[in-house]
Amino acid sequence: MIEYAGILYHPKIAATLPMAEQVSQWLQARGVQTWIASTEEETAINGQMDQFSLLIVLGGDGSTLRAARLSVPHGVPIFGINMGRIGFLSEANPQNWQERLTKVLEGAYWVENRLMLYAALQRQGQTVGTFTALNDIVVGRGKQARMLHLHLHVDGDLVTTYTADGLIVATPTGSTAYSMAVGGPLLPPQLQNFVVVPVAAHLSLDRALVLHEEAEITITVHMDHEAMLTADGQGSIDVADGDVVCVRKHENHCAFARVESAGYFYRRLMRRLGFHLSQG
Repeated sequence: MIEYAGILYHPKIAATLPMAEQVSQWLQARGVQTWIASTEEETAINGQMDQFSLLIVLGGDGSTLRAARLSVPHGVPIFGINMGRIGFLSEANPQNWQERLTKVLEGAYWVENRLMLYAALQRQGQTVGTFTALNDIVVGRGKQARMLHLHLHVDGDLVTTYTADGLIVATPTGSTAYSMAVGGPLLPPQLQNFVVVPVAAHLSLDRALVLHEEAEITITVHMDHEAMLTADGQGSIDVADGDVVCVRKHENHCAFARVESAGYFYRRLMRRLGFHLSQG
């Protein structure tokens, strides 16, 4: 039963705040308490998260990625209303949100749990940064167009050394994002695997690797210029020569409230790619 809903709006998309207020009034008329905040008010959101039974996100996939990192420690399901460019993760849009949110209030929804990543950047044996990601962890070159040497270990064994612009470790969710753009495989969200994909590999392995969910991944970075570690294209940190990036699955999953059937992923994927599934 949904008793208290957090509503997050995108501070740089003007239409999302009026929509947040409209959704709030609609929910309150149905006996649901609400609380509204910008997706950038992370401290305030963290202070309220334990009280929510649903987190409604107004924006695009970037807003959802930010909300995922906030909600995952608390197990609060996300219901996205797409007001951005892509909205692949959202469950509704400004035209149908009332119909779909009604189903959620009536309990006619299911919870989809998606794999999250945890990454730690280690320098000379000390952890200098930690990250949580729903899409991907990327180790990539900085401003200079010079390649990195990336030693990939899985479960303690050396797999290969890449000479490339970067290396992506993606979840099934992230397999439709940056990973797909550089030729990685598409994985449905029900899977619990990682995908490791090089970016512009030169005279080294240029194929994607699919790893099991318990894999312990370490990437040792060597270069004579600058590099960066980025989580979900948002949080980032500078990487130095000899640094080690450790990636594994997060101890918690990200939950989404879904009202479409379980095959929605393929329908959305084909629609985003400009195809239409035929009947029969």
